[in-house]
Amino acid sequence: MSENFEAILRDGCGLVKDRPIIVGVSGGPDSLCLMEILRQAGYSLIIAHFDHQLRPESSQDARMVEMTAARLILDCIINGADVRAFADHEKLSLEEAARSLRYQFMFKLARKHNAQAVAVGHTADDQVETILMHFLRGSGLAGLKGMPYKSIVKIFDAEIPIVRPLLDMRREETIKFCAANDLSPHYDSSNDSFNFQRNRIRHSLIPELENYNPKFRDAVLRMSETLKGDHAFMLELLETAWHEIMIAVDEGVITLDFNLLSKNSLSLQRNLIKKAMQTLQPDIDVDFLTLERATHLIKDLSTSAVVDLKAGLRLYIENDLIFISKTNSKLPINLWPQLPDGRSIAISIPGQIELMGSWKLYSNYTPLDDLARAEAERNEDPFRVWLDAEQIPDSLELRVRRRGDRFFPLGMQGHSQKISDFFVNEKVPHRVREHWPLLCAGDEIFWVAGYRPSHSCRLTASTRKAFYFYLSNPLKKNR
Repeated sequence: MSENFEAILRDGCGLVKDRPIIVGVSGGPDSLCLMEILRQAGYSLIIAHFDHQLRPESSQDARMVEMTAARLILDCIINGADVRAFADHEKLSLEEAARSLRYQFMFKLARKHNAQAVAVGHTADDQVETILMHFLRGSGLAGLKGMPYKSIVKIFDAEIPIVRPLLDMRREETIKFCAANDLSPHYDSSNDSFNFQRNRIRHSLIPELENYNPKFRDAVLRMSETLKGDHAFMLELLETAWHEIMIAVDEGVITLDFNLLSKNSLSLQRNLIKKAMQTLQPDIDVDFLTLERATHLIKDLSTSAVVDLKAGLRLYIENDLIFISKTNSKLPINLWPQLPDGRSIAISIPGQIELMGSWKLYSNYTPLDDLARAEAERNEDPFRVWLDAEQIPDSLELRVRRRGDRFFPLGMQGHSQKISDFFVNEKVPHRVREHWPLLCAGDEIFWVAGYRPSHSCRLTASTRKAFYFYLSNPLKKNR
């Protein structure tokens, strides 16, 4: 066992020797090589073989793996399923169906035996083939960088990783290793079938490309190493941007800040949307056209405020918020102030009122000296307002809108407007209008919280006393 391989197992794969590893062993040279390397290195192993039942001799392969494990005094668990029937039922390719069932089996074992990882025998040749498969699908950086030594695949398990210790070994090296260690790999005839895309890439496309560059595989592996570094750098930027732009993650819905997202580069926008989609649907394969639909809507809102993405996910835009949501999920309302049950609440000054969610209204009385006036003039927070106390009755309340309500918005020179029209003009989300808090005395509205005060109670040069109101919501970061 070379020091380099020990370092890969320890540092690259993060393996320790006091917890078991589930090792996927098909019986071919790659998986037998992996099994023996881990055994010689002193790791605790549980051998897992999955019979795909696609070949008449597949049961013999399972028996051979079982006998090899027994000879080496290793625990071995055999399972299988009718992959072809599963593929037909789920409308998957045979490759997809086989992979899904195989990994479900291995991760179930990993959970049962408290294993630290599931180890598979992917080699450098598999890496080249995988990168070419991603290239043919039009993958981005995440696909073209290839497979890492260690990764989490959330559709199988959110905590237990897949490890690939053989990514630096060529296939011919695993064959030589097996011969040197008295292991007898079996020959899988399905590896020659051109019905599988990977086999066509292996036996047809790569040899053709090697006519242009005899060291084509080496070139792809060098590219993979370069792109892994680029991808790691991009992930750092993505995480930083995500924490700045993400407002909330609720069940089935992720809320992003529209203004902050739209100011970022197109590439970062795409990756943030992709991250949101994969947070909601970990198994989703997000393609370029889906991301283009999303970023086009963000750039141009003239036609619609909603777009279908993929796999039952949608993107909605409301004012300065972006929601990426599962189709049947309710969009959150706790990002706006809402009166519980639509009832009226009397206001005491000074005082504090709790609204729905974590919203709170704070009220106070303040002399309007030069310092307070300067703060009011600098204010850009629509949920913070100073009103002329001498123009407002003492009996104030928070209530919801009523039929026929009119408002005299600041900036309209004393002209009135139906509150329903005001909500439409200000693009208040329709679903939150019925419970939106209005600061009133009887029929007169003095402040539409989050938007504008009334013209009648505006601060003027003669104002000496003011009421101060502030609506806060600690969940509403970045806004």
